[in-house]
Order: sequence, then C-alpha cells, then structure tokens
Amino acid sequence: YQRRVRGLYFCCVVHSYDIMFCWLQKTHIWFGISNKRCLSSTPYRNIKSHTNEVNQHDNSSTSTRSTSSPSTAIFMMNLGGPSSQSEVEPFLSRLFSDREIIKIPFQKITGPLIAKRRARIVKKQYASIGGGSPIRHWTDKQGSLLCRILDTVHPSTAPHKHYIGFRYAEPLTTDSLIQMKNDGIKRAIAFSQYPQYSCSTTGSSLNELYRQLKHNDMLNQFQWSVIDRWPTHNLLIKAFAQLIQRELQQGFTDEERSHVVLLFSAHSLPLSVVDRGDSYPHEVAATVRRVMEELNFSHPFNIVWQSRVGPTRWLQPSTGSAMEGLASKGFRLQLLIPIAFTSDHIETLYEYDIMYSKLAKEKNIKMRRAAALNDDPLFIDALVDIVCSHLKHQHHSIQLKLRCPDCTNSYCEEMKNYFTHLIHQK
Repeated sequence: YQRRVRGLYFCCVVHSYDIMFCWLQKTHIWFGISNKRCLSSTPYRNIKSHTNEVNQHDNSSTSTRSTSSPSTAIFMMNLGGPSSQSEVEPFLSRLFSDREIIKIPFQKITGPLIAKRRARIVKKQYASIGGGSPIRHWTDKQGSLLCRILDTVHPSTAPHKHYIGFRYAEPLTTDSLIQMKNDGIKRAIAFSQYPQYSCSTTGSSLNELYRQLKHNDMLNQFQWSVIDRWPTHNLLIKAFAQLIQRELQQGFTDEERSHVVLLFSAHSLPLSVVDRGDSYPHEVAATVRRVMEELNFSHPFNIVWQSRVGPTRWLQPSTGSAMEGLASKGFRLQLLIPIAFTSDHIETLYEYDIMYSKLAKEKNIKMRRAAALNDDPLFIDALVDIVCSHLKHQHHSIQLKLRCPDCTNSYCEEMKNYFTHLIHQK
C-alpha cells in the first residue's frame, strides 16, 4: 500500500511540473578605437557601409575568419534551442534538471522523466518549423558579422572572435569556456542577447557563466566585462521601427494602414517573479516607448505577453486574448511585433506564424507580424555600436550590481559581486 501511495505521489509530481515546461522552453523565452572615437560618434553611413560589405561575402563562421589568434572574445549568451530533433530531449533534460530555474521534488529522477514525456510533443512543434530551432544559426551569423566589423573599426582589440554560451543547448557555456582557454583568450565580454534584463534570462545566463568559471577553475583565466542590458539603444530602436514600417507598407493597403493596431509581444513572466522586483516588464515598456517615439506615435499600440502556461498568475494581457478582445471591439487590423527577441525561434515561427495566425483566421482578424531582427543590417550596426561603446568605457550597466528587493538566491549575489568587482578593479 505504501509503495502504491509513493508511486501515485510521484506521478502527480511529474504531471504537476510538466505544465511548467512551455514557459521555460520558450525563454530562449533574453574595448579604444584607432581614431579615438566610438561608433556612437561615427557617421551612420560609415557604419552601414561596413555592414553591407560584410553581408555581401559572409558565409563562414568566425573560427575560419582569421589565421591569427583571437585577442578579444565576444561571449554571446542566450538560453538556446535544439537545432535538430535529436537534440530536443537532451535540451529538455538539462532544463528540467536545473534547480535554479525550477525546483522539483526528486529532481534527478523527475527532471529527465518530464523531459522524456514532453519531448514527444515538443518535437512536433519543432518539426512544424523545419525540424529545429534556428537560434544557433542566427546567433552564429550575428556574432560573425559583429566581429568582422569590429576588426575594422576597432583594431586595437582585434582579432575579435565570438563564442556562443547557451544554457541548455549546444554549444553549452562550459564547452565555449574551454574553447576560449584553448584559443588563448585573455579578454572576454559577456554579451547578453536579451535586450531587456530579467533574472530568468540574463541573470540565469550570468549565474551559469560564473558557476562554470568556478567549476572549471577559471575565475582568474579571463579579464571579464559585462553587457547586461540594452533596451533603449538608439540603433536597436531604429531597427525595430524600420521593420515595423516595412511590414506596415507591405502587409496592409493604403486604406487599412492608418487603422492598424501595433501589438508589442514579449515573453510573459509569472507574477511571482515580477513581485520579487524583476525589472523585465519596465525594460520592455521602455523599449516600446522609445520605438513609438521613433514612429512619432503613428498608430495605437499595446504591450501584450505571450507563452503563459499553467494556473498561476502571469503578466497580462496575453497575446491571444488581446487579439480577440481588440477584434471584438472593431480593431481587426493588427501587427504583432516581437519586441523582446533578437532572432527567429519557436516563439516567432511557431507561436506567431502558426498558432496566432490560426487564431486570426478563426476570429476574422487581419494579422501580420514584423520580421525578427536576425541579420538585419541596422541591427548588426546596433550590436557593433554597443560593443564598441563598451570597449571604450569599460563598464556594465549601473543596475547590474542591484539585486531584486525580494531575491533569495544567494548565488545571484555571489555572481554580481564577482563581475562588478572585476570591473571596478580596472
């Protein structure tokens, strides 16, 4: 009888935590120049010419870009995603085994079991978008373009080489750190690929970076600095605005265009995370505000939140319910904008292009979505300018040292002390 009760409890635990997968899975849903000036003061036409030149002949990774040893590493952090069907279950298993992201009773046993169960469903979703996530492809291309331009405009720290540090998909953080050590890297920039900071995205990636540095006895191996957030960077805002204007022109008629509602969609968070003091909702709002200023507030707009899963309270309104609610009030021309993502992945390719497109057809909504940033030349210019400015000023954001008011993760404090102390020593 006792064995049966324990077995029933175990099954209930697996089922209860199973529904939390979707949110965690989707968080994949967050330097002196030779002429003594940073790109921020460089005429835009000069930056753009570098980007266009690189785009014309770039089809290789940074590992084959230069025969000389790299001097500066650009460590690009993101959650990652499975590139193929065979990577789905290992990706989920790593995710559900991480107690920092989710705490499950008997986690060493239940984590892999939940991953195995969810893998069947998730594989179908990835199959519908081509078999796997393109996030590694886009991150690699963004990093390659970034480093090629940096070698030209910032030769004092060249050669530059990008490394990808994913949390749960290859290349993993620890693997890239070992590669950096083998390449003889001394200086490294931890560059979050989430424009808006959240403890569940950038915070988690920085914790993992610190954890692996400590585990591999590399705390003194590299000279680190951190780019932890960039929600209102001028060129990022211009890139978003340009993609919005392009879709407004191409996706709607002259008669329709002025009646379109702009829906800025970002990955939602449970209110329990927000209530701790997570800055993510405020930083998303700051990005949206700046984009609308760039557009001269040409259209009505709203911030909506996608990927909510489970019975707990999350940021609202959800993207789907907002689409339906606005349509019921006569606003049937809608443009979805992925405001918190820097490339296409399952949130855009599956949720927007399949799930929300189906909803739009059912509710008689004309819905279009703005293209993701991917390798858009203006976005690449933004990445270059962000890194160039960082190389010049050598500082993280003032917010990095601040913990959430109700944070209980002591590892977060240790990580922040490590990175901010390193930078203050310079």
